[in-house]
Amino acid sequence: MKRIVIGVTGASGTIYAIDLLKKLRDKPGVETHLVMSPWATKNLALETSYTLAQVKAMADYTYSDRDQGAKIASGSFLHDGMVIVPASMKTVAGVAYGFGDNLIARAADVTIKEHRQLIIVPRETPLSVIHLENLTKLAKLGAQIIPPIPAFYNQPQTIQDLVDHQTMKVLGAFGIQQVTAKRWEGD
Repeated sequence: MKRIVIGVTGASGTIYAIDLLKKLRDKPGVETHLVMSPWATKNLALETSYTLAQVKAMADYTYSDRDQGAKIASGSFLHDGMVIVPASMKTVAGVAYGFGDNLIARAADVTIKEHRQLIIVPRETPLSVIHLENLTKLAKLGAQIIPPIPAFYNQPQTIQDLVDHQTMKVLGAFGIQQVTAKRWEGD
């Protein structure tokens, strides 16, 4: 069983988290642990037609952002990695400096200290020097930074095509195959 922790923060791009949850739900042998910040819940309502209940139903386990006693807050909980998608710059800063004031930041801190895979999907533009320094610090600590940058070699026709490509990148980092997006195969 592959266990993946998914943190969703208040940056724009909640659809990336929803798409990831949908695709992981369809993968046998994958268990998902979801935690959403209060602003992620707000963005869910602003950006999508999904309800919080619908999104929570896509995950195997869900946790309150305030539950510092949740099992994902402990290094003794074994998992295969964590992704923060989308990752707000506030969360990036908190994780970079070990400020675990909520469950997403605490779970990321534990992921780093246990040398497990951490993927950050930052969602901000333009990036300031502060943002870049925080992302660089996380990359130096072993986090993989996978920003949602669209590819056009696959000639996307819809927004879903762009989202599929981003999800493919995240799933690939976890070693999970996705067939709904086209990989570059040369010219």
